[in-house]
Amino acid sequence: MVIINNPSEIKDFINKPLTPSEWYHVTQDKINKFADATSDHQWIHVDEEKAKREMPEGKTIAHGYYMVSLLPILAAQNAKIKNTSKTLNYGSDKVRFINMVKVDSHVRLNRIIIACEEMKNGGFRVVNKCELEIKDDIKPAFIAETISLVFP
Repeated sequence: MVIINNPSEIKDFINKPLTPSEWYHVTQDKINKFADATSDHQWIHVDEEKAKREMPEGKTIAHGYYMVSLLPILAAQNAKIKNTSKTLNYGSDKVRFINMVKVDSHVRLNRIIIACEEMKNGGFRVVNKCELEIKDDIKPAFIAETISLVFP
């Protein structure tokens, strides 16, 4: 994990790859729990029998937004910024779902800080390029730009 000693040093890490996260196992149980939490029970996610007949490789796939929801936990494994009072999720730009994440896949987050600007209130607006890699697959699950506000 990359350690950034304080928010004012974030700029030193622009365009430098951060440490990839650990691999995260996407199980059917986790997919079902996300479906329950969001009331998105589309069969491609939860109906294992129908997926065996009608889906590529006969497997259910994870919700795209489930994969995006992993950003906080996986990004925390890429880098740690010390001496902060708070970090806020400001939003996302250019989220694109590139590839399906099939049940029992392993994914990890690769992240690069692409911009950092100091705000008038003393905080820092940080833009990250995020790519969710699927183990043993050429194409990522998604690419996205995320924005965080980091305060000393």
